[in-house]
Amino acid sequence: DFLPLKCDACEQIFCTDHIAYAQHDCTSAYKKDVQVPVCPLCNTPVPVRRGQMPDVVVGEHIDRDCKSDPAQRKRKIFTNKCLKPGCKQKEMMKVICDQCHKNYCLKHRHPLDHDCSGAGRPLSKAG
Repeated sequence: DFLPLKCDACEQIFCTDHIAYAQHDCTSAYKKDVQVPVCPLCNTPVPVRRGQMPDVVVGEHIDRDCKSDPAQRKRKIFTNKCLKPGCKQKEMMKVICDQCHKNYCLKHRHPLDHDCSGAGRPLSKAG
């Protein structure tokens, strides 16, 4: 049985066994055979240019643009800002002063290093 089918890429006629692009080595398949990967975290289509690896592009999307909760949490590791005026250091975890109960970076964590306003005389943990 020959049921003539027209290839939507090269517009040549083929039977059902050879209508697939790969079966007749279609020279125009690149025009039609385009796949857009979907981000596994936010289910958003991620456009890929010719010559780019879809896995790499999706990975970059997750690192930069992805709006899903796990991706955003991954980007924001250093969120604990030092409260010492002029210091812009951020730490992965909170470093709370025992006396004033404010958050500081590792460099300013001791009461003498951040001009502590807590109760009592500021003491260094080392001495």
